[in-house]
Amino acid sequence: MGRGGSLACCARALLLAGLLAAAGSAGAQRGPPAPGGSGVQAKWSGWAQIDSAYAWHEPSHLANMRTRGEVVGRGSWEGGAKWKLSARASYDGAYDGSDHFPPGVRSDQRSELRLHEAYVDFSRGSWEFRLGKQNIVWGEMVGLFFADVVSAKDLREFILPEFDQIRIPQWAARAEWFGDDRHLEFVWLAAPAVDRIGRPGAEFYPSPLRYDGLGYDIVNERRPTRKLSNTGFGVRASTLIEGWDLAAFAYRGIDSQETFYRSLLPGSSTTVSYEPRHDRVTRAGATVAKDFDGIVAKAEIVYTHGRQFALTALDAGNGLVALRTLDWAVGVDLTPADGWRLNLQLFQRAFLDHDEGIGSRRYETGLSLLSAHVLSEGLDAELLGIASVNRSDWLLRAALIWKSGSNRRVRLGADLFGGEPHGQFGRYANRDRVWAEFRHSF
Repeated sequence: MGRGGSLACCARALLLAGLLAAAGSAGAQRGPPAPGGSGVQAKWSGWAQIDSAYAWHEPSHLANMRTRGEVVGRGSWEGGAKWKLSARASYDGAYDGSDHFPPGVRSDQRSELRLHEAYVDFSRGSWEFRLGKQNIVWGEMVGLFFADVVSAKDLREFILPEFDQIRIPQWAARAEWFGDDRHLEFVWLAAPAVDRIGRPGAEFYPSPLRYDGLGYDIVNERRPTRKLSNTGFGVRASTLIEGWDLAAFAYRGIDSQETFYRSLLPGSSTTVSYEPRHDRVTRAGATVAKDFDGIVAKAEIVYTHGRQFALTALDAGNGLVALRTLDWAVGVDLTPADGWRLNLQLFQRAFLDHDEGIGSRRYETGLSLLSAHVLSEGLDAELLGIASVNRSDWLLRAALIWKSGSNRRVRLGADLFGGEPHGQFGRYANRDRVWAEFRHSF
């Protein structure tokens, strides 16, 4: 992945290629090869999107003004092996001629060209194998990533983008065994990716605590090096019993979530310096899902050992303490009337060895509601709300979605944040924004 002007040109070229492919997609090969062909099948698709967001709190500014797209190829070879190859590109004009964001943020988020998924599939008897860059999704819940212990995430826009925009594929080897209503899965991550949080000063950078009267500095993130001790390994087993979809899993590897290590730098004025790092953690859990005549119930629970949490006291060494946590969530999907769809979820983080110095309660509980309603043919309305039960902390997202056929979509919406200054959502209380996007799929 490159940066700067040359990358911007590449990004624009890729998007242009996508639009040209869309115009000529009717001629693309979408079935078996013609007689006498090479025996290699290929199908290309993708999307191009224009989106913009405007944050109205002072100083009001364009949060993004972006063009982006993806080209995806799928195919197979003689013998049954299959492949997938995809690439994404973006260019954000909000960073051109604007001094609202620091140079590091502009460099990180102005333009991008990167490989997305790239893998091959093949099978041997009851076993199926996937090698390459791939998404590994173990969770069941909507908008909550508790059980997605293998996935890394792009959080530079927090949790606002669609899930396929948030998840970052991992370079991995996966082996799956399929039996009668049983499934066993092994994954090995050679070079685990970690969450992308951007650079200090970005719109949704998870800035650590500031102390009045002291200097403040965040140094470059220390990402895991590519060595054997940093690889990850996981196993997941699932079964279907009388309509109950049950799964259990365990994963040991680098934590995709950052931990801010703290140090005090002496001088004429003491500076509190932070360095984002990634510790090695062990996670184990289970998921369950069941369809009760159109009402789908889901639940997941995850135990985490090895993750560290920030202490508020300045005399606490590196400012961290290792705590064991138990995260759980339960939810239901239902359609109470024609044209309506609801998802309700209750979730909680329990600290099994709580330390009051982290500023969180032993039990942190939250609720989420996703409501979707068909207003007319091709026009839908959505409302997502997430709120803490313990404290004042909430997110509200409202959107109108208009679809023209199966390949064009327009979305208009607003995102509102509120709560305590150091809460998960309250820290972004001055990031309220309106946004719009147009997507064309081909």
